[in-house]
Amino acid sequence: MKNKCVLVTGATKGIGWAISRRLADLGCHVVGLARHTQDIDFPGYLYSCDLQNAGETEDILRVIREKYPVDAIVNNVGLVKPEPLGEVDLASLYNVLDLNVRVAVQVTQAFVPSMKARQEGRIVNICSRATSGSLERTSYSAAKSALIGCTKTWALELAEYGITVNAVSPGPIETELFRAGHPAGSDAEKRALASIPMRRLGQPADVAAAVTFFLSPEANYITGQVLGVDGGGSLAGR
Repeated sequence: MKNKCVLVTGATKGIGWAISRRLADLGCHVVGLARHTQDIDFPGYLYSCDLQNAGETEDILRVIREKYPVDAIVNNVGLVKPEPLGEVDLASLYNVLDLNVRVAVQVTQAFVPSMKARQEGRIVNICSRATSGSLERTSYSAAKSALIGCTKTWALELAEYGITVNAVSPGPIETELFRAGHPAGSDAEKRALASIPMRRLGQPADVAAAVTFFLSPEANYITGQVLGVDGGGSLAGR
């Protein structure tokens, strides 16, 4: 993996930050895309971009495509807006689908032609155990389920070019975003822990390790797979 160029979206917080740091530690050239880029000592090349703006995203991708031979993509950026059925705001639904799915499609399409030309490449999509069902997560579950569909479809389309496409589906991970809605000791935290057979939260580094595996030479015969990193939370009968 050393000297490979990896593009990571949502690269400056939580899981994206852990992925970026781990890849840099392994000698990769990390290109990060994020909206929040101020006062961040990023371990690579960082570009500020509002990924919810498709036009701005396309402009930044063009710059990156001209500067870096991107070998791999980690589609990490996402958005969740909890709403129970009956109160799902359609604008929120569109926003969640847009950031989780459209961005992944747009980013990946920008670099697939060069990967095909080189006959190699890696794509990892960050999904969620919410695809197994999650309270008040209609929009998010739908979006991440769509991303799993993309993962399997892309894997079929790109296999003959030596490009692998896989997904990592985290359960509750202890990030700043998670803690904002699940303070330590709160009922929300207790409910989350109760849904995990291992009875503990995952760490961003746990997800980064799974992503790194899919990007590694050891995974060169694995494609179209979804790896749960959730302490058993996606198992039936939990």
